[in-house]
Amino acid sequence: MKGNGPARPRTAPATLAGAVAVLAAANVINNRLAPRLAPLTSAAATGALVALARGDGLSWSELGLRDGPRGLRIGGALAAAVAAAYGAGIAIPATRRFFRDERALSLSRARVLEEALLQVPVGTVLLEEAGFRGALYGLLARSHGEAAATVVSSALFGLWHVLPAIDMAAANPALSALAAGEAPEDGPPAGPSPAETARVVAGSVLSTGLAGVLFCVLRRHGGLAAPALLHTATNSLGYLFARLAPAEPPA
Repeated sequence: MKGNGPARPRTAPATLAGAVAVLAAANVINNRLAPRLAPLTSAAATGALVALARGDGLSWSELGLRDGPRGLRIGGALAAAVAAAYGAGIAIPATRRFFRDERALSLSRARVLEEALLQVPVGTVLLEEAGFRGALYGLLARSHGEAAATVVSSALFGLWHVLPAIDMAAANPALSALAAGEAPEDGPPAGPSPAETARVVAGSVLSTGLAGVLFCVLRRHGGLAAPALLHTATNSLGYLFARLAPAEPPA
């Protein structure tokens, strides 16, 4: 009898567990223990994840390091679309409040530049793309196929945002209310209740999990460059447009 083709290479469970452990440790360090050191932590964690994946037999292509020119074109076009959407958002009074994030507004100009040009690209995007769409996706795809890799890596990407969502609930009440499925209230923002924070976290996990699915699709069509450019634009431009958004008139 003929077989059904060659068996899939299997990823060692210890390698997957190690990758998830590296990501979990980096998440706690970057969000709670040493946020300003996120670029260093993320670079070290990225190196560990790449070493784990390569040690388990993944090629550079399986890690997503391919299709660079195509990925740059796709990612660049999407980044431009993000900039246009943000510009429209702060120009429309009804949506302007969603861009006024206190985390950005409380920073000096130098710190905003640090966040947009260092913390986001190196401290956030490098690790998240190399981790979730690179090593983790590649390891899962090799053993279980691309559909399973997309679902599992995106679900974990959603859970990765629990700690940032707790911070967002306090820093951007209007956007937090939207994430929780509520209508933002006019007037001075009040601090979120525990129930409101829980709804924000649930909404953030769901929305970032869906974003993870989109990033995985982009990875398949343009390697890691495509989701990395969109991811960087979404986060880094958020700092810029938070500063550009006109203040709400006093009630």
